[in-house]
Amino acid sequence: MNQERALQTLQGLVENYSPSGSEQAAVQFLVNRFQQLGYDQAFIDEAGNAVGIIGSGEKTLLMLGHIDTVPGQIPIRIEDGVLFGRGSVDAKGPLASFTEAAAGFQSDEWQVMVIAAVGEETDSPGAMFVRDHYSADAVIIGEPSQWQRFTLGYKGSCWVNLYFATTLAHTAGQQSSACELAFQGWASIQHFAAGYNIDIPKVFEQIQPTLRGFSTDSDGFNDIAILHVGCRLPMSMTPDKWLHNLQCVLQNASFQLLGEPLPAFQSDKNTFLARLFLRSIRANGGKPGFVYKTGTADFNIVGPAWNVPILAYGPGDSALDHTPNEHLPLADYFKAIQVLENVLQNL
Repeated sequence: MNQERALQTLQGLVENYSPSGSEQAAVQFLVNRFQQLGYDQAFIDEAGNAVGIIGSGEKTLLMLGHIDTVPGQIPIRIEDGVLFGRGSVDAKGPLASFTEAAAGFQSDEWQVMVIAAVGEETDSPGAMFVRDHYSADAVIIGEPSQWQRFTLGYKGSCWVNLYFATTLAHTAGQQSSACELAFQGWASIQHFAAGYNIDIPKVFEQIQPTLRGFSTDSDGFNDIAILHVGCRLPMSMTPDKWLHNLQCVLQNASFQLLGEPLPAFQSDKNTFLARLFLRSIRANGGKPGFVYKTGTADFNIVGPAWNVPILAYGPGDSALDHTPNEHLPLADYFKAIQVLENVLQNL
């Protein structure tokens, strides 16, 4: 591994600020970088994803990262071996490690495809395009796990707007307002979740509803209150089942489904890919482990659709995702590249 070159890749990605919907400059940078690093193919696909392909084997290992970030530009700087900048952890650090590890890959049996998907922080149009137009025999998702660990499962998600409407009434009357109905509804959702989770100690197996927005509207005759509600779903609660429960709990509300709900998905810990990572982390001086995340990732999109060995890996502490202090220790970044190089060498 060339550390100077690897740092240039990471810095270039982070310097090209790319909140969801504004990824074009970062995508073009990465395509150019694929070309500079000797990839056999480098292009932008119809969804706007950056794609780099190296090797000519009949089997494909897909290394799927995302190039968009949440909003909030953080001036890039390096202090005491730590790189600060938006996306350094989520998820340009993992994406840069994919890009560097695959450079120079050679195999008669495998090809490696690195894809930087757009829009993961919104409704994942890039990954959905990948799901519908590509295929692979194994998948590594680029998300921070810390270099000594990899992720085998993510919770599902479902987002809705809930509408509570009443005819306009005098404030001195006894009729509940739309706002009151909305907050009563949110209390009912919390009560249902608490009852469901009462004997479930593991967060990965709990339902986790969150209230993310509230607004009101009126036309002079009717009042409307709107709750923007999301829920992280365990394996035992499919999106359809969650929506059915919401309708039972909130019989006085109407629903608007937002985006495509994603079921939770969990991969087997005994796949050849997981074993390769366990060996590679040990070979690089680490103590390997695997985790299950309470968030949702592009893992949930391609995993259920393709049913191939899959895991998520990348340097960085996911507790720093989306924070104003997002930063990545360069030593961890370099270690992750070494782990990935070792995995590719032993395919």
